[in-house]
Amino acid sequence: MSLRNKVTLIGYTGRDVEVVNFDNGSIKASVSLATSDHYTNAKGEKVEETQWHNIIAFGKTAEIFQKYVPKGKEIAVEGKLTYRSYDDKDGVKKYITEIRVDEILLLGGK
Repeated sequence: MSLRNKVTLIGYTGRDVEVVNFDNGSIKASVSLATSDHYTNAKGEKVEETQWHNIIAFGKTAEIFQKYVPKGKEIAVEGKLTYRSYDDKDGVKKYITEIRVDEILLLGGK
C-alpha cells in the first residue's frame, strides 16, 4: 500500500457490522468506529474528544468483520480514505467519507 493515502485507526465499534452480499458473490461489511483523544484545556480540565469514522471492507476482510466484530469491540484497522457521493430522495447531493480497510487487528478480550 502506498503512503500517499494510508489511514491507521484504533477504536471501538459503535454498532453491529452491516453486511451486504452482492449477486456476483462478493461481500461488503460496514461499521462505525469511534476514536478518542484526551487533552487538558486552558482551565486545566481533562477533555475527551471522540471522532466517528465510517469503515468499509470487502472480501475476506469483510468476512472477518462479519464473524468476529460485534458492537463495542476494540479493533485496529489500516486502509485508505475514500470519498463518494449520491443524490438522496429529494435530489440533494450527499457526500460520504469512508475508510476502506485492507487489514484488521482484533484487540481487547473475547
